[in-house]
Amino acid sequence: MTDKELIQAVLNGNKQAFGVIIKQSEGLVAQIMFKMITDAHVRKDLVQEVYIKVYTSLGEFRYQSKLNTWIGGIAYKTCLKYLERRPVEALEVMEGDFPIMEAGMAAKVMTQKELAGILQEAIDQLSPIFRTLVTLYHQEQMSVEEIVGVTALPEGTVKNYLYRARKLLQKSLLEKYKKEDL
Repeated sequence: MTDKELIQAVLNGNKQAFGVIIKQSEGLVAQIMFKMITDAHVRKDLVQEVYIKVYTSLGEFRYQSKLNTWIGGIAYKTCLKYLERRPVEALEVMEGDFPIMEAGMAAKVMTQKELAGILQEAIDQLSPIFRTLVTLYHQEQMSVEEIVGVTALPEGTVKNYLYRARKLLQKSLLEKYKKEDL
């Protein structure tokens, strides 16, 4: 079914159609939630809040973007509103809490999985917004334009934040690991 057909089915009372919408968007919503909100209980509550907003607002959807992008935008805005009430979490910055590699570690050949784990640890240390943008762009493979649709941030801001996030990642990784170790 197309987005239009799904929405029309939900508006006509088809609850199973809304289940399809949830199934199609849950991966994106989960990525946004996991990158912006650290507390699992809060994430669960916010996901419910997101889908309640989606359900009650479906009649307002104007088909100017993909349905998933619109739902991602609702998830993003819901997280931002929560973070505004909890500024400590919103202002998380990268901390130097990675262990320094021992001298003998340089000789060890790291597998792709190990490198991915190191990178993910560094990404997890970014602020929620930087974490989310890096995840949407690099892991979800969304374009800058799609991210603009989800976040409602200006395109220049998205590009700037992605650049700054990459620089923070680079700095963090180089401080903790020798260049040849990576």
